[in-house]
Amino acid sequence: MAAAATMTWQEELATLVGDTGARFPGPGGESVANAAAAAEGWAQQARGFVESTAEMLRVLGHGLWDIAAQSLAGAEDSELARRLRGPAAAAGKRLSFMNEYLPEDRDPVRCWAVVAAVAFVTLIVLGVGSVDDTPVELPKKLYIGPPSAKTIQLPDGRHLAYKEQGVTVDRARFSLIAPHSFLSSRLAGIPGINPSLLEEFGARLVTYDLPGFGESDPHPSRNLNSSAHDMLHLASALGIVGKFWVVGYSAGSMHAWSALRHIPDRVAGAAMFAPMANPYDSKMTKEERRKTWERWSTKRKLMHILARRFPALLPLFYHRSFLSGKQGQPESWLSLSLGKKDKTVLEDPMFNAFWEKDVAESVRQGDAQPFVEEAVLQVSDWGFSLSDIQMQKREDLSFFELIKSLFSQAEREWVGFLGPIHIWQGMDDRVVPPIVTEYVRRVVPGATVHKLLDEGHFSYFCFCDECHRQVFSTLFGIPQGPIKPVPEAPEPSEVASELTEETTLKEEQDGLA
Repeated sequence: MAAAATMTWQEELATLVGDTGARFPGPGGESVANAAAAAEGWAQQARGFVESTAEMLRVLGHGLWDIAAQSLAGAEDSELARRLRGPAAAAGKRLSFMNEYLPEDRDPVRCWAVVAAVAFVTLIVLGVGSVDDTPVELPKKLYIGPPSAKTIQLPDGRHLAYKEQGVTVDRARFSLIAPHSFLSSRLAGIPGINPSLLEEFGARLVTYDLPGFGESDPHPSRNLNSSAHDMLHLASALGIVGKFWVVGYSAGSMHAWSALRHIPDRVAGAAMFAPMANPYDSKMTKEERRKTWERWSTKRKLMHILARRFPALLPLFYHRSFLSGKQGQPESWLSLSLGKKDKTVLEDPMFNAFWEKDVAESVRQGDAQPFVEEAVLQVSDWGFSLSDIQMQKREDLSFFELIKSLFSQAEREWVGFLGPIHIWQGMDDRVVPPIVTEYVRRVVPGATVHKLLDEGHFSYFCFCDECHRQVFSTLFGIPQGPIKPVPEAPEPSEVASELTEETTLKEEQDGLA
């Protein structure tokens, strides 16, 4: 009893739980070595607990799998199984492409079941861990002003909204038409272009809303061929009699490429800025495709895959971002990766004011379908390849002429669009990587590429007076100002009347003399 009375509380605790390996300092204190040993003992116990738990879960999982397999044995003959067999087989066929990412020796059913379980647990953990009591500033609402665009009526009855900048049609030396990119509108054009620069070069810039964007009527069956002819009808309606230039920026270049392909006789030239190409184009090499995809964010890759295979899911994402009625940033809404210069541009208040106004106009109609159509167009069959824009003419040669042509130095005739094509590409562009322009240069040999060191996707095209002057000088040479309108010739009756008045006045003067 005396011994028990003299036991310390540490010794009493040890008699209850056993020897854990932990040692507590006594009244006189213990060494640092004992404390380290105690910590190591706790670590070993924690490790053992985790390993034991993992092993139990593994055994439990195998047990549940076996129970499920036994329970479902013979279920394939049930009424429910017969009804679900067809839809399940169709869904499995559509998703079979994902099995390419699995090891060859793994059962896809078990692998994807494990992936689904892990994803479910991860979402629960992230949901629990994301609870934060810190107040967050709510995003501002988009302000959409009253309709104000000029419109033309197309042959099929649709209305197309447009905007004009620069000199009038009768004074224009050069006319440019610029289709806008994804999540944009006619208000974009060349962001920050100085009116005095357009006046100096005698240029007229026309921008328009794509079908379903801004104030333009939708066109559910549209494709890139109809897009080119919308551009043609717009030019004719606005009095552009001769050829015009097309300006293609980012995803908007898809429509500019279409104009070069479908209406080459009306296009004087093309100015392309970070032009996109179809990432699924069969003319792309594996290396070009790999380098294109590796520069994109994971979410952007997902958006392209959904647009190509499951476009019906895209509205779910759009209504949670730019169709939510709230303001947001382009890098988050468009899943963009940005370099240093692009981030600087996006932080500029002038760009933010432009972006908010342009996005608000783009989503004016509040319908996701035009955006789905645009996203699907980007990754679907365009109806042509970029290599079709400039081609060598095919000739029907006899056998001997063919043999002779192999040894002759004569060049074959080129057909298609033979006007100038200028491409400006930022080498730090992570939205449309430089490898895309290298691909374009390979399949469109007549294109001239201007490589911009340290420039990104936005930094050269948006709000850069010096850059815009360089572009116009490259395209049009020395500025010559607008064309001076030629005065209209007087009517023959007016000329006769003036001659009669002059004769009468002369006779009166002679009579007075």
